[in-house]
Order: sequence, then structure tokens, then C-alpha cells
Amino acid sequence: MGLAQLIQEKYHALTKSEKRIADYLLENKEQAVYQTMKDVTEAVKVGDATLIRFSQKIGFNGFSDLKIAIAKEEFTSQYEGDNEHQFYDRILENQIKVLESTRQLLDSEVVLQAIEAITKAKRIYIIGVGSSGLSAASLEKMLLRVGVHANHIVDPHFQAHALALLGPEDLVICFSLSGRTKDIHDSLKIAKENHTPIIAITNFKSSPIAEMGDIVLQTANEEFFDGGSLAGKISQLYISETLVRGYEIKNKIKTVELREKVLRSIIDKILD
Repeated sequence: MGLAQLIQEKYHALTKSEKRIADYLLENKEQAVYQTMKDVTEAVKVGDATLIRFSQKIGFNGFSDLKIAIAKEEFTSQYEGDNEHQFYDRILENQIKVLESTRQLLDSEVVLQAIEAITKAKRIYIIGVGSSGLSAASLEKMLLRVGVHANHIVDPHFQAHALALLGPEDLVICFSLSGRTKDIHDSLKIAKENHTPIIAITNFKSSPIAEMGDIVLQTANEEFFDGGSLAGKISQLYISETLVRGYEIKNKIKTVELREKVLRSIIDKILD
């Protein structure tokens, strides 16, 4: 049974405050999945306890359980029309859509600020966890192509160790699609204490991680239920490639010479 049906069945038994929550969720179902309890209670002007009671009245353990149900419903509705002859077209369409959306969100002035920060940085650390950690590793290797030595760290303990030793002349680049990853947020607090500049690459400009960033670049994929999806990585990697190419152009990097050096260093490792 969908959320709308559950609410409809219980609506008569809800208090006035709970009905405000019900109306809000029905009107903002897709956005609510990515909101915290605080976001919803402030929007509806009710207390946390009221939101918890509402969630329980319509059959869930709490607000987190309710959000998972909404995400599951949305995810199912997107994929139930697929068949064995169409699913690969849908995958392609989704990736194209994400790339186009990410491009629309890019602000050229902010991109230039990020490139300038990379150019000036004495040391660069790139952090992420989970699938965002893979994007952090990819950006490290992409920067190496243009002669920039950076270090990616996915372990939160090592992130804390490394960022504790940074200063204002260094740079931290972080990846978090949700903008609410606690491990990353904790690490960024340490960077902030050391006045180290932060580039945050995230979906949500109003998220806690974005608010800690000196420069914020926005991705365009929402994957609450489909964590680690290809679309999320593509959005992050598109921004990464934009930064690397921008760095090449700004600093007049001799790209062909660098590529030749790299190729010559590994050519003997290729099997005949």
C-alpha cells in the first residue's frame, strides 16, 4: 500500500498538527526523502514528538522508517515499466539526464574559484566514504595526469589524522552526495579548526557539509534508495574532469608531454 493510501485511511484519526504533516508529505513526497526530521518539523511547525507519533500512527517505527518506505515506493514506480528490451535505454537516458543536469548546476565563477584553490594549494587531500570514496580515488588519479600530487583518504580515522596536520595553505576536497555523511562532516570540522580551505562536492547546497565548504560544487543525482548508483558517480566524475581540465587550461600544462611520459613509464607493462 502506498503512502497516499496509508494516510487516507488514517487521516480522520489524526490531530490537526499531524494532518499538517500528512498534507506536507503528500505535497513534497520526493523532497521529504532527503530531509531530516528537523527540516520537516520546521517546515510544518510541529515538534519532533508529533512527527514520530504521526509516523507510528500510519504504521511505521519512526520517521526514518517512513522515509525508506517513500523512497522504496518512488524507486519501484521508476523501474516497474522496464522490460528486457528497454532497460538499457533507460540506463543511458538516466546518465545523459544526470550529466545535463550537473552541467546546468555548474557556476563558472565557482568552478574558477575551485581551480584557483587547487593551483594555490601546497597539499591536497581528497576525502569520501562508500561510493564517494571511489570518486575521491578517481580524482586523485585524474589530477596526477596533469602533474598535481594529491592524496585520497577513505578511512575516517586516517582522514582525522591527516587533516589535523593541514593549514591555511593546504586544501581539502570532499565528496558526499547527501551532504550529511557524518564521518565526512566530522573530518571537515578538523579542517575548519585549522582554517584549511574546503571544496565540497555534494547534491544539496543547504546540507551541513555544503555549509562547511568554502567552495561548493553541486552534483545532480538523488539516490537515497539506490545508494552507489552509476548516476551518482557520473555526476561526481563529470565535476572532477571539469576541475582537472580547467586546471590544465589555466596553468598551460603541457598535456601531450605529460601523457607521453606516463605512457612510456607503463608501456612495457602491456602484454604483446
